[in-house]
Amino acid sequence: MPASRGLTGELQRGLEAPICLTWEITYGCNLACVHCLSSSGRRDPAELTTAEAMAVVDELAAMQVFYVNIGGGEPTIRPDFFDLVEYSVEKQVGVKFSTNGGTMTAARAQRLAAMDYVDIQISLDGATPATNDPVRGEGSYAAARRAMDLLAGAGFGPFKISVVMTRLNVPELDDLAALADSYGAELRLTRLRPAGRGAETWEELHPSQAQQRELHGWLLERPGVLTGDSFFHLSALGEALPGLNLCGAGRVVCLIDPVGDVYACPFVMHPEFRAGSIRDPGGFGRVWRDSELFTDLREPKVGGACNACGAFDACQGGCMAAKFSTGLPLDGPDPECVLGHGETALAALGAGAARPATVPGHSKPARIPVVLGSRPR
Repeated sequence: MPASRGLTGELQRGLEAPICLTWEITYGCNLACVHCLSSSGRRDPAELTTAEAMAVVDELAAMQVFYVNIGGGEPTIRPDFFDLVEYSVEKQVGVKFSTNGGTMTAARAQRLAAMDYVDIQISLDGATPATNDPVRGEGSYAAARRAMDLLAGAGFGPFKISVVMTRLNVPELDDLAALADSYGAELRLTRLRPAGRGAETWEELHPSQAQQRELHGWLLERPGVLTGDSFFHLSALGEALPGLNLCGAGRVVCLIDPVGDVYACPFVMHPEFRAGSIRDPGGFGRVWRDSELFTDLREPKVGGACNACGAFDACQGGCMAAKFSTGLPLDGPDPECVLGHGETALAALGAGAARPATVPGHSKPARIPVVLGSRPR
């Protein structure tokens, strides 16, 4: 059910610990997805050591963080991946991790199936290789399906299939749901953000206005499909989707990157949203409690340019990360505002308007570009 306004107000003022902490443990990756938020590919030599990572787990356990959402890059390529997962579970910090499935083996699937408090998300961006592979790379569909087969064969239980919604796969919503059902899996849909390599392909790939309306109606009919509050901007269409329906950056969520930097939002790794580092005195707890950035984000905000819009209470002005990454002001409309205000604001910026760059890319120099069609302006 949608969160009440009273609960929303409480959450906007921040919690003593994040509900869910996103932790990107490596920029290394065996793929080069065209929408990758962190432009992953190569590991950073300054990555947290195993000892540093385990110290983070100790701190999260002391703060009673419910679970961490581990990602990358491809987190399973870290040699100590299983050590970190098992240590987290031992400390009663649940683990949800996202993988493209490329490193899954029968032995690994059986090892994961034997663990408690571990949730797995297999990334797949199309119901067929023809839709998925142009975005995630040739052979990635087959690798993801093989990983699903291995997990199912090991008796892992209900894993998740995580899909970034694009204009290519919106027509496949029913097929994606059927695929999840065939495995007894949960379907999780997330929003395409214009960050990292996604900044280069967002104009070309983000769903059209008509597709957003289609997605809104489809999700309302299927409350069991997970979204992680990715689409709260769609609430301006008149009916809120299940969830908190708010921007939780620095309030209920944040991100730790592979080198220990803490960002307010998992979808915008930019110096303007860097709150500190777990390597600073006081560690993560001090950043979460005392960061000037987080304190500011938890203060009540007015709607800015959206304040006069009758839908503001429903959509809360949309996604901060999407606005920032497209060059729009944070108190302006969401670039995908379903009432069209974002398109108007982007047009006013002009085609050549500068957009902020996120963290330095870790793409492999020899990456073969994936051709999606006509390139964005």
